[in-house]
Amino acid sequence: MRRPVTIKHVAAEAGVSLQTVSRVINNGPNVRPEVRDRVNAAVAKLGYTPSLAAQRMGGSRSWLLLALNDRDRTIEGWRLGEGTDWVDQMLMGGMLECAEHGYRMIFELVDTHSSHVEREIRGAISALHPDGVILTPPHSDNPVIIDLLVQLGLPFSRIGSVAEGPGFAITMDDTAAAQAATGHLLDLGHTRVGFITGSDEWTLSGARLDGYKRAITDRGIAVDEALIGRGDFSFESGTAAMQAFCDLEDRPTALVASNDQMALAALRVANSRGLKAPDQMAIVSFDDTPIVKFSNPPLTAIVQPIAAMVAEASRLLIRAKAGDTDLPSKVVVPFGLAIRDSTRRV
Repeated sequence: MRRPVTIKHVAAEAGVSLQTVSRVINNGPNVRPEVRDRVNAAVAKLGYTPSLAAQRMGGSRSWLLLALNDRDRTIEGWRLGEGTDWVDQMLMGGMLECAEHGYRMIFELVDTHSSHVEREIRGAISALHPDGVILTPPHSDNPVIIDLLVQLGLPFSRIGSVAEGPGFAITMDDTAAAQAATGHLLDLGHTRVGFITGSDEWTLSGARLDGYKRAITDRGIAVDEALIGRGDFSFESGTAAMQAFCDLEDRPTALVASNDQMALAALRVANSRGLKAPDQMAIVSFDDTPIVKFSNPPLTAIVQPIAAMVAEASRLLIRAKAGDTDLPSKVVVPFGLAIRDSTRRV
């Protein structure tokens, strides 16, 4: 069985040191053209594929990005089998972008509510020495985590954070998305449109509520606080909010839910109350995870560009590590609206 080709074989074939091979692999400086050609010829002849260890020998880069996701929410979603693909989309966007630049992305779960969150993150950074960190909600709005990364001088991206602050903020313009979702229902002829918020722990929840209110007032309709249900992104909170809507004397005929789980909860409650979607209760969701395509009826939803946002976050961190200083502090990635059978003109 053929033994794998290593950087040592390339160095021996080219007659140079291991460090020289690594500098050539990483497009590093201080290598004479003829030496670079000789190393590249040896790489081609031997069919060598650089390892992460070989890349790290070439200088100050680790060639790793660290992505932090919330432990409790992620594990709960896996255990319940809720059909969301947030993590899948995050990994796809980040890993594919990293691969384009010779990087790897490491995925870690951290409890944002833990009193040991700073120690956990220091431990991960100490073990991996990443070139940058990707924060997903609610980490992207956690001041303890953000202050720590600033203190360490480590570049980081904040996915879904609309708050001002350090790092690269990557959003889909949640205000505009909620405005579009609400506007879609208003365009269909609804005048009593409810809204279920997300957790106050996420700044994007407030942005989505602002977008809902803006769409309502832009049509000359007064905002009715009774039509705003307070949720926290859980199925249970969506159930409670929808039950409260159904108990109103003048209930809404349509609603926007701030994520798919709460929208599915609202659909279940509506069915139990004899309110069939879309004729008696039109529903628009956020995120567009796979499960909403298979509900009955399939849900109209704001398409959150998770993969594209994490890809952009990765790209900015890699460029920053390469010394690029002409980088935007905020990037807005376009969202979409997938119109399905849960909404119809009245």
